[in-house]
Amino acid sequence: MTTTLSSLQEWVDSVAARTQPDSIHWCDGSDAENDRLIAEMCESGVLSPLNQEAFPGCYLHLSDPSDVARVEHLTFVCTREEEDAGQNNHWMDPDAAHAKIDALFEGAMQGRTMYVIPYCMGPIDSPYSRLGVEITDSPYVVVNMRLMTRMGKKALQRIEKEGSFVKGLHSTGDLDPERRFIMHFPDELTIKSIGSGYGGNALLGKKCHALRIASYQARTEGWLAEHMLIVGIENPHGEVHYVACAFPSACGKTNLAMLIPPESHKGWRVWTLGDDIAWLHMDEGGKLRAINPEAGYFGVVPGTNEKTNKNAFDMIHGETIFTNVATTADNEPWWEDKKSGEPATDWQGREYDPANGPAAHPNSRFTVSATRNRSYSQLADAPDGVPISAIVFGGRRKELAPLVYEAKDWKHGVLVGASVASETTAANIGEVGVVRRDPMAMKPFCGYNFADYWGHWLSFADRSDHLPRIFHVNWFRQDDDGRFLWPGFGENLRVLRWILERCEDRAEAIETPIGFLPRPTDIDTNGLDIDADTMQSLLNVDVGRWKEEMDSVGEYLESYGDRLPAVLRQEYQEVVEDLKKAS
Repeated sequence: MTTTLSSLQEWVDSVAARTQPDSIHWCDGSDAENDRLIAEMCESGVLSPLNQEAFPGCYLHLSDPSDVARVEHLTFVCTREEEDAGQNNHWMDPDAAHAKIDALFEGAMQGRTMYVIPYCMGPIDSPYSRLGVEITDSPYVVVNMRLMTRMGKKALQRIEKEGSFVKGLHSTGDLDPERRFIMHFPDELTIKSIGSGYGGNALLGKKCHALRIASYQARTEGWLAEHMLIVGIENPHGEVHYVACAFPSACGKTNLAMLIPPESHKGWRVWTLGDDIAWLHMDEGGKLRAINPEAGYFGVVPGTNEKTNKNAFDMIHGETIFTNVATTADNEPWWEDKKSGEPATDWQGREYDPANGPAAHPNSRFTVSATRNRSYSQLADAPDGVPISAIVFGGRRKELAPLVYEAKDWKHGVLVGASVASETTAANIGEVGVVRRDPMAMKPFCGYNFADYWGHWLSFADRSDHLPRIFHVNWFRQDDDGRFLWPGFGENLRVLRWILERCEDRAEAIETPIGFLPRPTDIDTNGLDIDADTMQSLLNVDVGRWKEEMDSVGEYLESYGDRLPAVLRQEYQEVVEDLKKAS
């Protein structure tokens, strides 16, 4: 397979000339191709078959111990002017960046096959979808991209018809951490990544394209590319509301995306449209509609069990690629909190010894097609997407942030999103448990200056009177003994119900300086072991501590200088003044 598009062929030829592969393979996305690649990787040791009776079609990949997570400090946004990248990104001059990484690509694919992967982010026939081509020397990347995107012949046909696509060049290189870089060139719609095989650094359709490059595209084209899950919540009357939620990685996004209503909520259904990324476009009526640009899940495995996420737990029992989990004596995958089995071999292939740390890496992953999820919504493939009723921000905060509150309006909601802070997790290189500002959960993923990004969000208020309401949630409030105050998981539907009732103007709320909060009795706690004092604690707004929080928020916002939108500064000042009055 080759292409009729001369610009694509010329690019492939130029990459081949630089990287010098032994052969070139154009990926068609077929079952036969996938089966052949898996067989070859099993023979070479890149993949290992797991217990095929208990886990049919499942395989294990163990990565280099130095290559187990995103490398934000080695990830660059390369714009002509440093300010355009913003302090939220590491910047490098485009010419210098090309020269630096191209030198590493010289001969990098010698002895390897170069794979050309045409793909579509989003439904293949959606006007909201965007196209890309990833060139890689990793068959592991190929089989994962097949799960994560619409990849192959149909994507190539659309690329050839439209003539434009995002260019992604990847090589595992020699896996030397000192020779590992991920470069983004927004103006050129180009990504270059070398020295890593980890999904977040190597599956270029995912964070690199679907967020960093797409966020830049979205700003220039008038839409939003966001680090958000999409769910449909259906009540017993058959009415469905769609909600988009932004949380940092490993903070419950996948669990919420596949939420199963508790026994107390008979007749309710939750439909999964996406667990990680949402592209939101405004329709002719001024409503935001969302598509999930991905076709699969690249989820964190530890903590996944029948209680926390039964849908995910069940779906990864077949046709799944596991990365950096442990194995049992029966060659089944194992991870912390699986609730069954015992590890025999750890994620580095060693005999399990607790002295070496967790059996599965804390950021170990599963890759699986979205269609294996029993709650998968057929509308995930709808070309027009789904209408969004509410946007929900959140993060992991032990203290301060209440269980739920609603922004006063869209502009205040942008401030709420811009102020999000969360404790770091194992998905990031660095110290775990540190609270950092993560606006809209986009800190590692926005492909341009955050100040301009907030300005883009604010511009939607001038374009429509039918925008979704904006909320903030925090499932992670703890008491003085470190115990979680809210049960979480499926019970989060109780909070989502209040959110939807607010969207329908059917629920009361108390106005506070930070937004509208439910009264403790407004959240249905029937059947839960939660007393009135606990609910009061979950919904408490400590004015003194919030004044301290807003001081921190103000310092952060002002660090963006004159580029900070005046409207956002005004929204901030209004909250500060309201807190002063409340004290």
